[in-house]
Amino acid sequence: MLSYQHAFHAGNLADVQKHALLAWALDYLTRKDKPVSYLETHAGRGLYRLSAPEAEKTGEAAKGILAHADWFPAAHPYAQRLAETRAMLGDDAYPGSPLIAAMTLRDIDRLHLAELHPQEHAGLVQAMQGWEADIRKQDGFEMALSLCPPTPRRGLLLCDPSFEVKEDYDRIPKVFAALARKWNVGILALWYPILRGGPHGPMVAALKAQHADILVHEVRFPPARDGHRMEGSGMIFVNPPFGLADEAARLSALYKGLR
Repeated sequence: MLSYQHAFHAGNLADVQKHALLAWALDYLTRKDKPVSYLETHAGRGLYRLSAPEAEKTGEAAKGILAHADWFPAAHPYAQRLAETRAMLGDDAYPGSPLIAAMTLRDIDRLHLAELHPQEHAGLVQAMQGWEADIRKQDGFEMALSLCPPTPRRGLLLCDPSFEVKEDYDRIPKVFAALARKWNVGILALWYPILRGGPHGPMVAALKAQHADILVHEVRFPPARDGHRMEGSGMIFVNPPFGLADEAARLSALYKGLR
């Protein structure tokens, strides 16, 4: 059940939503002179090449960040991370969320990453060379539950599964409930695909029911190709940082222009 590799999808319209909101939230957290913990349950390989055969085969990046980089002014945290990645690693380099986090965090902050897929884990270790990170070849939910509440207590967790394991739809509300009990000050973020048939619906409803302070942001976009089931993507933030709802609304307006 570990077949998913994000290289085929890096930089697509779902990544644009996820990484724009993540970069904004991390930038917000690091404005204060207080340390931050960042945890990621499904880290992937951390760095992608948009000229790679996988990316060119699907063409998703060409319809994503390569077509819509102008959505983000130079001062936007996402645009800054993209520019920094290209300056360091070449014009075709695209940062995954672990690299976006590493470039945003400071020496006082802590970075914890889990990735179970053998090839993705090896790629992650290579991509994160030179960055201070706790990288684990471990089930990400188990890592999160074992570390929470982390030190420092202030921070953000990103859960970004591929959902190739269908049980994740049922598992995530239970894991988030446990994490919220253990780490009531933490920002818990979840990305999910919006697929034809709406399998995400019960999961989202359960999360809304169990968390009082929650931001749900969904965007729709044309399928990447004929027969592709993904019609959009969603982000959920439990304990969302102040101002994130405004950034989400700005993104919503941009995605509506795609139709």
